[in-house]
Amino acid sequence: MAPFGSFFLPGPTEVTEDVLAAQARPMIGHRGKGMEELLGRVQPMLQRVFRTTRPVYISSSSATGLMEGAIRNGARRRVLSLVNGAFSDRFHKIALACGIEADAMEVEWGQTHRPDQVAAALKGGKYDAVTVAHSETSTGALNPIAELAEVAHAAGDAMLLVDSVTGVAGNPVESDAWKLDFVLTGSQKALALPPGLAFGVAQPALLERARTQKGRGIYFDFLEFEKYTLQNQTPNTPAVSLLYALAKQLERIDQETLPVRWARHEAMARRTWEWADAMTARGVPVRVLAPAGQRSWTVTCLTVPPGKKGSEVNAAMKAKGITISAGYGKLKDSTIRIGHMGEHTVAELDRVLAALEEVLTS
Repeated sequence: MAPFGSFFLPGPTEVTEDVLAAQARPMIGHRGKGMEELLGRVQPMLQRVFRTTRPVYISSSSATGLMEGAIRNGARRRVLSLVNGAFSDRFHKIALACGIEADAMEVEWGQTHRPDQVAAALKGGKYDAVTVAHSETSTGALNPIAELAEVAHAAGDAMLLVDSVTGVAGNPVESDAWKLDFVLTGSQKALALPPGLAFGVAQPALLERARTQKGRGIYFDFLEFEKYTLQNQTPNTPAVSLLYALAKQLERIDQETLPVRWARHEAMARRTWEWADAMTARGVPVRVLAPAGQRSWTVTCLTVPPGKKGSEVNAAMKAKGITISAGYGKLKDSTIRIGHMGEHTVAELDRVLAALEEVLTS
């Protein structure tokens, strides 16, 4: 088995041995005192990660579940979906699948949405919700969600629904200060947990909206999440083993502190960008897809030199015992992606970049 520090997918992220081992604890009743104590212990730590005083919902699902919940609870008639990659496009498709009219405002993959563009689209009150991917995992582009939230609120009764799956715990996210109506993430990205949990924060305005919604469904009814979370319970049977892992990992994040964690992610991202610039300067064109100032600290999407394919580069790296990712969707062959998040360090990343240099120059 490859040593820790060899697995750099943009999700799932590598998980430390102690967090994996935490899942081996015995089962407990999910309506008993032990579960209430466990949830009561993790709740304030989750609030610190999301930078919120609001309850943090814990869903035994993938993040896609809470994306659907965001639509069912937060969208009334028509959604403006900000699409700049595969996962923001998924948010758009979820809205349509839920029977909500939705228009896609598309920009080139790798780019982000400008607040003035969104403000213009929201004039006239045509839309009551906006979906956006904070850190677009398919391209490594980072949308300015603080400014987009301002624009949405200035437009009137428009809710900003934020997919921050590769944002939270790796890029700064201020749920309360930025007034994000709903923001969600998944366990398997910068939180460095196994897949299977999703987390979300709803502001009071979104819950008021939810009370008027007839199609909230059962599993992702945010009013039920709110009620049960305040009682240190979950509305549905939770993934108990994953909650043990969550508690262990949140203790690690608390010890590191969130600002230090953000700085470590930024350092890994900047190391990757500088490496790409140096490769290009040497005559090996490797370009960061997202423009400077619009890049995620958790995942970098790189174009590959002419004559190379992302899938082939990925396979060559695996032969060296290192896992990265080919591009996603229509970028599969033209790009590769490095997920520098979770518990990884710059020193581990340097080994990845050295191996990648060998692959790209061979």
